[in-house]
Amino acid sequence: MNVLVVNAGSSSLKYQLFDTTRNVVLAKGLCDRIGLDGKITHKQLINGNTYEAEISMPNHAEATKLVVKCLLDDNYGCVKSMNEIEAVGHRIVHGGAYFSESVLLNDDVLAKLELCRDLAPLHTGAHIMGIQGCLEAMPGTPQVLVFDTAFHSTMPKPAYVYGIPYEMYEKYQVRRYGAHGTSHRYVAAECIKLLDKPVEETKVITCHLGNGSSISAVKGGKCIDTSMGFTPLAGVVMGTRCGDMDPAIVPFIMEKEGFTPDEMNAFMNKKCGLLGVSGVSSDCRDVNDAIDNGNERAKLAIDILAYQIKKYIGSYTAAMNGLDAIVFTAGIGENNDSLRADIMKDMEFFGIKFDEEANKNFKRGEVNLLSAPDSKVKVYMIPTNEELVIASDTEKLVSAL
Repeated sequence: MNVLVVNAGSSSLKYQLFDTTRNVVLAKGLCDRIGLDGKITHKQLINGNTYEAEISMPNHAEATKLVVKCLLDDNYGCVKSMNEIEAVGHRIVHGGAYFSESVLLNDDVLAKLELCRDLAPLHTGAHIMGIQGCLEAMPGTPQVLVFDTAFHSTMPKPAYVYGIPYEMYEKYQVRRYGAHGTSHRYVAAECIKLLDKPVEETKVITCHLGNGSSISAVKGGKCIDTSMGFTPLAGVVMGTRCGDMDPAIVPFIMEKEGFTPDEMNAFMNKKCGLLGVSGVSSDCRDVNDAIDNGNERAKLAIDILAYQIKKYIGSYTAAMNGLDAIVFTAGIGENNDSLRADIMKDMEFFGIKFDEEANKNFKRGEVNLLSAPDSKVKVYMIPTNEELVIASDTEKLVSAL
């Protein structure tokens, strides 16, 4: 089945066309600066032909039409008619309490997604625009929504209910939701395949480390806890996000700096994290370069990140009463060997024998075993593939129609 996977942002639309029968990507691209001047970058992966152009895209519907045009083009397309695109799968960041699994799109589903705007205001509106764009450009083509929060819906109540009046949970659904669930789900499943034991007996910690980062405890193939919370601001420090901190810091800084609630929210999301501590950059590569040049604040930023991840690994090992494997994934997790080494330092108590040479000489884009052969707990680097999960879920639901 040919499945178009769509990830719509506020002014962008990323896409991949999957052939799920052969498990290959036929084409992928990005429509950027939607609503502004507009730019598309498209690559056909069969012969490598590419297309780049600055084209006005006033909205997501026009961007989707341009994607369709590229996919049908004689030179850099990969299908001859729209009938060959059998389904569309949408990446959705937040499904709130309404969605615990992927669903076929209908009017009721779209109405419930509208109710999630308050929970992810930067993402939900963009997703809806992307959905509406696809409905307009491809009427009649089945569409499936795949939620990042769905994988975390298996958490028990003690893991997701906050210590605030219970009415806040009942009235406003204030609770831990988590994020990056599609990535955690993929790498956890791939890791479990490598473990020599039944799925229900496995205990895995997945570390999705990128500009946004989250850690998840996966017991028996199901998430029992995750570091991000009501929003993606919680957890470990990230590129520009503060992560966990004393809630009293919020009104304290607001009073001292004269911030409005919106300004404080922007401050915590865009001025903190690696950028705020290092004073250098939100990009881990830039921070590492600064460390090499003797920047002590840059080193502090990375030390904080490594320390916090180490604490999550310890707490999740306790929560699961044991540990079989740790997985590193996403941009930083897959590529930053020095951070992985910092995190794994002094972890022998947990039965981890980290292989420094394997870590330094890792192969990008491949599954890497980073622990010694006799390590009780295995450590892996597994490249994530969220788009494949979305395509697979979409195929499954549409095939059942």
